[in-house]
Amino acid sequence: MTAAQKDLVRAAPSEFLEIDTPRVEDGAAIWRIARDSKVLDLNSSYSYLLWCRDFAATSVVARGAEGEPIAFVTGYIRPERPEALVVWQVAVDQEHRGRGLAGVLLDALTAKVAGSRGVREIETTITPDNTASDRLFTSYAQRHGAQLEREVLFDAGLFPEEAHQPEVLYRISPLSV
Repeated sequence: MTAAQKDLVRAAPSEFLEIDTPRVEDGAAIWRIARDSKVLDLNSSYSYLLWCRDFAATSVVARGAEGEPIAFVTGYIRPERPEALVVWQVAVDQEHRGRGLAGVLLDALTAKVAGSRGVREIETTITPDNTASDRLFTSYAQRHGAQLEREVLFDAGLFPEEAHQPEVLYRISPLSV
């Protein structure tokens, strides 16, 4: 973690130890954090185990005092656009919210993949009612002097659930991490 990232995290040292690559044994904790967010679409617990195995190189976790995951960002490289990192989910455990940890994790992940994988842009989707994610990605773009484009990627009518909102694509580029 860089000095700038440490400045962003407003948590006591005993509450936050490191940013790390997720491991398979973190899958259950990551699933719980996603479930408890009450905002994210919850995937099966099995999918979080697979994510920690197959997409660990494009994901990060923050670990607490006991080494347990307290926050995560999962992502993957788009097969058709290898310069694009798709951020799948971002979540922070309830007791660690409000300290800038999500932004620190997003910065750490993009620094990691920009250097090792040649990623030059971020894509994510956000529903119109998810103001926390909108703020996170808007502030990320501003912090990095990048352009932010928004467009509806998946209209609400495409989802089988009647109450699902549209998913708005946020594309942030160029990355300068």
